[in-house]
Amino acid sequence: YEGIMDESDKPSDGLFYCVLGAVSAIVFSTLGAAYGTAKSAVGISAMAIKHPQLIMKAIIPVVMAGIIAIYGLVIAVLLAGSLKKSLSSFKGYLNLSAGLAVGISGMAAGIAIGVVGEAGVRASAQQPKLFVSVILILIFAEVLGLYGLIVAIYLFTK
Repeated sequence: YEGIMDESDKPSDGLFYCVLGAVSAIVFSTLGAAYGTAKSAVGISAMAIKHPQLIMKAIIPVVMAGIIAIYGLVIAVLLAGSLKKSLSSFKGYLNLSAGLAVGISGMAAGIAIGVVGEAGVRASAQQPKLFVSVILILIFAEVLGLYGLIVAIYLFTK
């Protein structure tokens, strides 16, 4: 860049990685949430044919899948808010790692919620005693996304 740009105009790798982290956080966590919502909705639709009175009880997996997207949104907003004209490569790598941590764990949690939600809604409609067990399994699936959020916040604050 010598002779073409002065020092303040040089592109920052850190800035690129920070933006990539923000995009990764929202895209991957939203993909997981969308899959979890769609898969659970299939189970709810099938269950509602014979047991329409259980629809409100069966909506829990859809709500839990939506929360996964909120985790990604929080980190994406934090990362976007930390953007400055000059960002060190180290900070950029940390921000990329934070975005990937929450995004990929959110995608995994969304997939788990979708699979458990679909099967669990159908099963608990046929055997109501399974409802508490299904909720516990859904909580363990949701916590996978929360772990990613915790790691992402920790990386962001470094």
